[in-house]
This record gives sequence, structure tokens and C-alpha cells, in this order.
Amino acid sequence: MLAEPRREVSVSIPLRRDDGSVEVLRGYRVQHNYSRGPGKGGVRFDARVDLDEVRALAMWMTWKCALLDVPYGGAKGGVRVDPRGYSTAELERITRRYTSEIAPLIGPNQDIPAPDVGTDEQTMAWMMDTYSVGRGHTVLGVVTGKPISVGGSQGRAGSTSRGVVAVAVEALRHVGIDPEGATAAVQGFGKVGRGAARFLAREGVRVLAVSDVNGAVHHPDGLDVEALEAHVDATGSVVGFPGGTPVESDEVLTADVDLIVPAAVEGVIHAGNAARVRARVVAEGANGPVTTAADEVLAANGVLVVPDILANAGGVVVSYFEWVQANQSYWWSEAEVDERLVERMIRAWNDVLAYATDNQLSLRLAATCMAVERVYRAHEVRGLYP
Repeated sequence: MLAEPRREVSVSIPLRRDDGSVEVLRGYRVQHNYSRGPGKGGVRFDARVDLDEVRALAMWMTWKCALLDVPYGGAKGGVRVDPRGYSTAELERITRRYTSEIAPLIGPNQDIPAPDVGTDEQTMAWMMDTYSVGRGHTVLGVVTGKPISVGGSQGRAGSTSRGVVAVAVEALRHVGIDPEGATAAVQGFGKVGRGAARFLAREGVRVLAVSDVNGAVHHPDGLDVEALEAHVDATGSVVGFPGGTPVESDEVLTADVDLIVPAAVEGVIHAGNAARVRARVVAEGANGPVTTAADEVLAANGVLVVPDILANAGGVVVSYFEWVQANQSYWWSEAEVDERLVERMIRAWNDVLAYATDNQLSLRLAATCMAVERVYRAHEVRGLYP
């Protein structure tokens, strides 16, 4: 039962372009499991989206929600489209038509979409508005990741980064390294990596190297993250930052630091470079940045890998908080959101660490086993209908 999605839909999305021509796009929504609660998962706009990808991501969300013990099942959606080739007005029409097509399947008690690759808080505002028009009243809880002005949560923007740092700090302590004065390198300076560098610096960790798609910079005494962020805002890249020395992007992953946070794309630590990783801890900010072959090499070399299913789950935790707030029509302060997020992440870290220790498993295998077991227990208790 857990190997198969519970429900999936493929929809046509006719789009009238700004020039008057019409094309038909393809959209998907998959609900992998909802035994522990309504479906939860992002919507991505990407030219590579297909049903198999959405199925896989929906299953991934099932395990992530179970591991963090939030009352959701896994879901995912997407539209096969490259958003860079469309105007804002065209993207709004795509979003609204996609939402209307999947509207019978979503809702605050059924399935709650969120932003993903190629979508953002504006996309979620359009989705919420489209769904609400069909219901005849505003339904704030139908999506998460919305702008604050229409029911979004404080602390949502940096939630994934804050969660990564919360468990990374615990992992450093676990291997006997005091975070105050520890060193780190961050690969990727986007939504997750930029926030991770900022929060690491606030924890007293010296960030020695960062990279983005254009290049990388390094400073042996630690980069001024605040100044680096200002430079990126002004230029669009870490390249040319006067407070650091240019280095090759690949060198960030093999830097002589205590912690590496790969926060860009999948597969960046692989069989070809894993043996050169010198960090004691790798905290996966991106999805799947460490390959299976690299996992074996890192384990043999005593490198502790905090898996993505745990490390980058802060986003879904605060999505849950946003949904709770919307359903109660009572909004928390950013300090309250941050405190509850960190508490939830550290609790999950302790649970996974204990499970791994008791069963002599890697953190990745322990996290997956725990998640699958929790969903299985829900199935077992609920029974089989009819």
C-alpha cells in the first residue's frame, strides 16, 4: 500500500498567451498517502515535470511529514512549463486554471499545496484566491507559503534554513565540536544556503567559504556574511565579493572545515569527490546532494551525514504552523514561530539519533525507517476499508 499513490490526477491547462495564441500545458497532482492527515506538498513549475517525478516527490513528503511528526500525508503537484518563458500575467492564468482543475482534490482538510521550484508566495496567493472564489468565501488554509498580508506565517521565509542550522548545530555537538568557533562551508547561496550562512554566523560558526552558480569565495578567518548578503543584493552573485578570495566552486565541498551545508542541487557529493571531503558533518540543505555511493565513502571516513529528510524539513514544519494559524484565525509572532520550529527540529534530531544508535543504523536509514514505521502504524491502527 505504501508503494502506491492513493490518488493521482493529470489535467490539461489551456493557456491564452499574451499574443492571442493558445497552447495546452500539462499539470499533475499526486496524493501519496493521507493516513496521518491531509496531503501536504509543493507545486513546481518546471519544464522537466512529469508524473513519475511528482509521484516520487509525493512519497518523499509522506516520509518527511511522518518523521517530523506533523499530522499530514505526502502530496505533490506540478505543471510542465518553464516559467522563465512566460509573462507574469500568463503565469497567473496558468496558476488559476491549474488550481481550478485540481480544486476538487485540494482543501484545508484534504490537501494543502505550497511553493516549490518555479513558484513562490505570489503563486500561492493566486491559488488561494482561485479556490476561495469557487467556495464563495476566503479559505486561508487551502495553501501555505502565502504572503503575510493574506494569511502567511511570520518566519516562513527562513524556515528551511533555520531548521538546517538547528540540526547542524546539534550534529556538531554530537561529534564533539563546539559550534562557537566551529567552521563551515555553504554550497549554494539561494533561498536555503543564504539563510543557513546567516544563521550559522549568528550561532558563532565561522563561514569560511560559500558558492553559487557563478563561482565561490573563501576567507580563512571567516566571511562577513552580512556584507556578503549586501554584495549579492547589489550584484546578484557572490563573485567579486571584496571580503573574500575567489576559489573554484568545487573546492567549497572539500574545504578544510567542520561542517558542509550543500544547499543547491542534487548529487554534488558523489563517488568522485567524497573521499576528499574533510568536514566532520554534512547537513543536507538541498534534496539529495549526497549520492548513495558517496554515502558509503563518507561513512567509512567517519563523516556524519544529516539526511535531507530531516535537515531541510523546517519548511514543512512552518507550513504546518501556517495552516494551524489559518484554521484558528490567530497569528503567532516570528519569535514564537522560530522557537517552536527549533524545538520541533531538535526533538526530531534526538529521535533519529536514538533510533540510529539503538539499531546501529546510519542517520539516513534510521530517519527513513522511523518515518515508514510511523505511517505503517497509522495504517495498522485505522485498519483496511472495507
